[in-house]
Amino acid sequence: MNSVLKRWAEIRRYPSAIAGMMIILALVALSVYTVFAIPYRQAIQLWRGGENLWIENPRNAAPAWFNLFPGINLPTTMVIESQGSPERKAALDLDGLKEVRIELPVSFTFDGFPKEISLFLSARYQTADPYITATWITPDGREIVLADQSIKREASIRLSQDTRLERRLRGLSAEIGLFADPNRQGEPVPLKGEYRLVVDALLFAPGDDLDAKLVVYGQLHGLAGTDHRRRDLTIPLLWGAPIALAFGFLAAIGSTLSTMIIAAAGVWWGRWVDALIQRITEVNLILPVLPILIMVGTMYSRSIWVILNVVILLGIFSGGIKTYRAIFLQVKESPYIEAARAYGASSLRIIFRYMIPRVAPILVPQFVALIPSYVFLEATLAVLGLGDPILPTWGKVLDDAYTNGAIYRGYFYWVLLPSALLITTGLGFSMVGFALDRIFNPRLRGL
Repeated sequence: MNSVLKRWAEIRRYPSAIAGMMIILALVALSVYTVFAIPYRQAIQLWRGGENLWIENPRNAAPAWFNLFPGINLPTTMVIESQGSPERKAALDLDGLKEVRIELPVSFTFDGFPKEISLFLSARYQTADPYITATWITPDGREIVLADQSIKREASIRLSQDTRLERRLRGLSAEIGLFADPNRQGEPVPLKGEYRLVVDALLFAPGDDLDAKLVVYGQLHGLAGTDHRRRDLTIPLLWGAPIALAFGFLAAIGSTLSTMIIAAAGVWWGRWVDALIQRITEVNLILPVLPILIMVGTMYSRSIWVILNVVILLGIFSGGIKTYRAIFLQVKESPYIEAARAYGASSLRIIFRYMIPRVAPILVPQFVALIPSYVFLEATLAVLGLGDPILPTWGKVLDDAYTNGAIYRGYFYWVLLPSALLITTGLGFSMVGFALDRIFNPRLRGL
């Protein structure tokens, strides 16, 4: 306990170490929150889901907090529906028929136009298809007929893709023409105010019913924006933290501990055991790690857990074996090792009880510094298109952004947010690792 308190007092002397530990604790807290808030299976389902799952999200929308900056007032996504809001729907029973009127109010106070606008209808009927008429009423009293047709049980009217409506709006797409001020010449400008979408439906049985949902897709959405498949980027940004930390931690602990144990065993038994370990290490040192991982991902499996096992295997016989071997050669000649041999301690007891604990402090800073290197390795593989296809990770987000030309199309948030998280992770572990190296390394302790 006294030793731990002493080490903590030494760590507190380095402000960078405190800052790094705060970053690591924040990442750990974020990871724990993510695992409980969005369970693993749910995260996979959301990430792999198609447009039907994200139908209410706009494509390539920036984060909603962009509106907090002065001078920015861009539209966010608005979903207005009749289901659950009986005041928006009125019904009238006639002779064997039923008329339903739905009014969906839209309060538009933004300086920009929406990205898209769509109307979704859900009908419940027995025999004939309902017939609907959808009318758009602007704040200045203009009425624009959007649809006049019969519908099936589930119908979606993509107004932004309706070429006939576009011609009626003087060549403007629906998301612009429906909100444009008709009195302004030149570049279209939004007309702010209260809009209404009125859906009049004729149903052919008293028990039939209809509900409508209007989605006005904004230019901004959510905490992290959306991608080309309408997916909320909050999912991969949150889940990227536990995946990155787990990958980095497991790879670092698997490679460093196994390397230390193998080096200690080689030094203790010596002769052909030590020679064999050194030859394997020298062969492994000339092997290119990244090309091997690319080959595994291309020809065998892109699963992150397969890649993790390969990384650990390639990291076991790394250059650290030679460093540990030099230290263990000195430890082996220490008097307390001779004393342990004199009272009959077994070889395994000497290795694990007396040799490895002596060198373990040197392992700590190296272990901490290795974690971000493995985190960046996983992100590198994902950017190269070899990431796990089913896991939402920071590297996968960067790969999607690169594939879809995010930088060239102005979607900077798509690249900056995961990059910032990767850099912050590397910075936190590096600051702690450098401080621990000064504390545990005798050669640097006096600097």
